[in-house]
Amino acid sequence: MIRLAAASLAGTAIEFYDFFVYGTAAALVLGPLFFPTFSAVAGTLAAFGTFGAGFLARPLGSVLFGHIGDRYGRRPVMFASLALTGLATVAVGCVPSYASIGITAPVLLLVLRFLQGLGLGGEWGGAVLLTAEHAPAHRRGLWTSFPQIGPSVGFLLANGVVLALSAGLSDAQFHAWGWRVPFWGAGVLALGGLALRNSLAETPQFRAMGEPAKLPLLEVVGGHGRLVLLTAGALSFGYAVFYAVSTWSLAYATDRLGVDRTVMLVCVMAAVAIMGVLTPFAALLGDRHGRRRLCLVGCAATVAWMFPLVALLETAQPLWMFVGFLGAMLAFISMFAVISAYLPELYEPRVRCTGAAVGYNLGGVLGGALTPIVATALSRGDGPPWGVGAYLTGLGLLSLGCFALLPETRPQAAAHPAPGAESEAAPA
Repeated sequence: MIRLAAASLAGTAIEFYDFFVYGTAAALVLGPLFFPTFSAVAGTLAAFGTFGAGFLARPLGSVLFGHIGDRYGRRPVMFASLALTGLATVAVGCVPSYASIGITAPVLLLVLRFLQGLGLGGEWGGAVLLTAEHAPAHRRGLWTSFPQIGPSVGFLLANGVVLALSAGLSDAQFHAWGWRVPFWGAGVLALGGLALRNSLAETPQFRAMGEPAKLPLLEVVGGHGRLVLLTAGALSFGYAVFYAVSTWSLAYATDRLGVDRTVMLVCVMAAVAIMGVLTPFAALLGDRHGRRRLCLVGCAATVAWMFPLVALLETAQPLWMFVGFLGAMLAFISMFAVISAYLPELYEPRVRCTGAAVGYNLGGVLGGALTPIVATALSRGDGPPWGVGAYLTGLGLLSLGCFALLPETRPQAAAHPAPGAESEAAPA
């Protein structure tokens, strides 16, 4: 289990490094480099638009790689998705700017971002299922929390590299070539991840499954459509909060509040680092008290924190901004620490890779793709961006309702289901 968890964590960390480094670049440099004919705000919106394209591709990636995972095994998904995302990320670092090739530059950027999202859409399902289907039932939440730490590690790697370059280079050097270095580094990380995953075995549940589903997506839509929509709605708020903190706030504070980008990166990274360390402890609470219960508590706490988050960000004081980010990240991880155990347990093994991944990545479209764009538009006026707080609060209430309609799946609960529990919850 240690080897499996380590390989899953490394893979998701690398994949999310690739995904997050683009978000950081979109917030800091891609607007003026690839959309120079736009105003500053419009350029940022356009850069966030290409950022959102990766989220739109993620459900398609989950369908494509979910089909492979349910038909041919979880293991092939982990190799193909990592290779695709790594190649696309390296290529982003090689795209010439608008000044060199004109409109072709943002078009290439959009295509490569789409390929990034396609690969990431398959990565989560493969990595999580490889761990979940090997883990003992009473500690499944704990073991599957390790691939869920991967996004935190990937975020810290991406922003750490950007922070080092930002501190060590002049603005002219950073805009000329420094921003490309993190993208090139993705190639080295991808090769390391592929080598680490080479010795992993297929999961026992897949080997014992018998005849695999011929068209997993059709079975998911026909038999579990409501479940997919509920999980997507439930997860959308977590995505929105994470990208409001990690992407929109970075652009807003540097452009509107005049905060140095290095200060902002340190504040956000410190909050995400603490969140990553605490993820396994939150997952243990899910093993003990139930996945759904922890998600409900975490979602409610996050909703309550949205307006304080905006108020603390508006101070432009590093300590108070860090407090705002940390509160949001701790409430967020109360929901997402158990998701890697919760979603696979909702589906039977023959369609588990497709069902869990599609629900997870649709939540990313609803929450992650739109939030930087919507938040940037809502914060254009004078004064604190209370509209952003209202938008996040509304989305949070929607997610809270979706979590309330989902069943509990913890092994102890599955053995004695409560009256009226969803029949769609598969045995753990």
